[in-house]
Amino acid sequence: MDSFELNKIAGAVLFSVLVVLGVKNLADYIYKVEPASPKAFVVEGVAAAGGEGGAAAAAAPVEEPLPVLLAKADKAKGEAQSKKCQACHNLQEGAGAKIGPDLYAVVGRPVASAAGFAYSEAMKKKGGKWTFEELFHFVKDPRGYVSGTAMSFAGIKDPQQRADLLAYLNTLGSNLPLPAPEAAPAAAAKPAEAKPAK
Repeated sequence: MDSFELNKIAGAVLFSVLVVLGVKNLADYIYKVEPASPKAFVVEGVAAAGGEGGAAAAAAPVEEPLPVLLAKADKAKGEAQSKKCQACHNLQEGAGAKIGPDLYAVVGRPVASAAGFAYSEAMKKKGGKWTFEELFHFVKDPRGYVSGTAMSFAGIKDPQQRADLLAYLNTLGSNLPLPAPEAAPAAAAKPAEAKPAK
């Protein structure tokens, strides 16, 4: 390839770059866009500074209590959620540990107690039992709940999906009774009738 051919290639590349830049500049000239005013868009959940009466930002939605979530849990959906666990854990009785300890009969089991698994120091120090409540919080964010755990799972953020998973895991050898949802608060007592002044 001689220098004339190289010059033609370089010229073509340079011409292409100039055309692209020219089209961009022409488009900027024809279609002038004003910068957006930050006050022009309403963002839900964010109160405007100096708004009416200094109203506070809308409160975050309240999460339902775990017993309520467990009462309406779908074990079939929980079994589907358990596929996320099966990459690192066995769910069958006697199958032993994989990357993580086996989860057969995990509900109600003491923390860091599965035979044949080398737990992290953080998990050994945690202590206690894997209650529904403990598992519910742990599965949401393992590293946030037990700082220093070797479990690298990102967690399941949706509360109902976690409840579905726990309801399913409970059927695998634990079979503990689900915590009962609290009864509805009793009707407020009628105020005593005011006695006429004497």
